[in-house]
Amino acid sequence: MKPNPDRFLSDLHELRSFGASGVGKGVIRPAYSEADIAARAWLAGKFEEAGLEPHYDPMGSLFGLSPEPNSILLGSHSDSQPEGGWLDGALGVIAALEVARAAREAGGPPVSVVSFQDEEGRFGVTTGSTVWSGRLSLEEADQLTDSAGITLAHARAAMSEVTGDFVDPSRFTGFIEMHIEQGPWLWEAGEAAGVVTDIVGIRDMRITFHGEQNHAGTTPMHRRKDTFQALSEFNAAINERFRNVVTPQTVWTIGHVKLHPDAHSIVPGQATFSMQWRDGDADRLGRMEEIIRETADEVAKVRGLEVSYGPMLGLEPVAMNQMLRSALEESAQAVAPGAWRTMPSGALHDATNVAVHMPVAMLFTPSINGISHAFEEDTDEADLARGLEVLAGGVARLGGAKA
Repeated sequence: MKPNPDRFLSDLHELRSFGASGVGKGVIRPAYSEADIAARAWLAGKFEEAGLEPHYDPMGSLFGLSPEPNSILLGSHSDSQPEGGWLDGALGVIAALEVARAAREAGGPPVSVVSFQDEEGRFGVTTGSTVWSGRLSLEEADQLTDSAGITLAHARAAMSEVTGDFVDPSRFTGFIEMHIEQGPWLWEAGEAAGVVTDIVGIRDMRITFHGEQNHAGTTPMHRRKDTFQALSEFNAAINERFRNVVTPQTVWTIGHVKLHPDAHSIVPGQATFSMQWRDGDADRLGRMEEIIRETADEVAKVRGLEVSYGPMLGLEPVAMNQMLRSALEESAQAVAPGAWRTMPSGALHDATNVAVHMPVAMLFTPSINGISHAFEEDTDEADLARGLEVLAGGVARLGGAKA
């Protein structure tokens, strides 16, 4: 089973053309955007050329289904962050496509491919695979909104003409997702590959402080119910209150803030912000939620504000399947002797959701300078080709085995 690195890299660059930012290799291809829908249509054509049956599920996730039973499922996602790189997710989809072609040319094993929709979370957290996993119903997902207030139901209507039923997970023996590391460790060590041991859990919700909108020039400071001041106080307090709960591997982020009415001369009467935290321990994630809610409630009470919480989104920590891992580890040692490692994933991936249905594993390639979710994201093409070879070798070692 010999994948073609030139064909693989050519397809990867062609996929980048859908939503190319014009800045380096950057991509702007958010879920359900025109660029995203066009990229999926192109992928569907590539799947068909490779002897796979293209199939869109109701969320718009695109599968390339092997005609043979008991195929292994490979893939990732092809949507991007609002300002994203060309490899995040796309690498896993195109590598999967190339391995499927190589397997067919070699007479097996059977390989299917998937590009999940909205992994980057325009409407939540890994939304397409979350719905496929059954953790979130389609009806519940349709009520989710993006930062502009657009509902998922409205966005996915743009794909309604091509979508069909959900794919039955029982047709697959397991799932392997190849991805750039999105961190610095492989790059700094000069290593070719990382075989993932586990994926951290994540929690994500929106919090809103409700205060009083008023004139910025005439409202005395002691009379203000300024929601941005409340947000600032919350941020400082949460860092201190987490101190005795978290570990060096725990992370938390306020990544999106929206003030209303968002004007220079008005005391903001409402502040809505995202709160996201990640850790490998589910109990710690729960304790952090308690601290977040206690702190927000306390800040609101002291400042005479109200506080409300959006739906809690998130996923539990997930360990990778040992059989799938072993196949990747053996392949990594064969391709890059002594120049690979096992490692956890601090980023969230679709594999977390797929683990509800079947055994999963992940393979990382290096990220130059550890940069991702930015136009500057990149990986040396020789490392991309080596990662492809490791993935193909792992699939070949598994053959038609069921993990």
